[in-house]
Amino acid sequence: MLHRAIFGSLERFFGVLIESTAGDFPFWLAPTQLRLLPVSDDYRPYCDAAVARLKAAGIRAEVDPGGRSVGKQIKVANQDKVPILSVVGEAEVGANALKLEMRKGGELGELPLERAIEVLAAAAEKAVEPIEAL
Repeated sequence: MLHRAIFGSLERFFGVLIESTAGDFPFWLAPTQLRLLPVSDDYRPYCDAAVARLKAAGIRAEVDPGGRSVGKQIKVANQDKVPILSVVGEAEVGANALKLEMRKGGELGELPLERAIEVLAAAAEKAVEPIEAL
């Protein structure tokens, strides 16, 4: 008699992982680790440049496509279960910084962009939450 498994052990593992976390992955495993939410289209160039630098450091980041209010952007990011959000406005652009907020509660605060990249990259590398990498 031949035995045929529809799913292999790797597929089974990911199925169990997704079911047990309900898609709410830890920071280091999330498909999108950080989403930047520009207050208006005026701040999109800064967000695009920041995302390029974040991606160069190995962080899976993206800019919200826009066309919505900031409240709606935050709601959609929470529904998408993105672990860290950053609302980008005039203060962040002027200071060349990101104010990082964790979805599961707590803020990492406003960090200079280079420091934010260092903290997030260290957290992803060590497989810990960013608050532990500060």
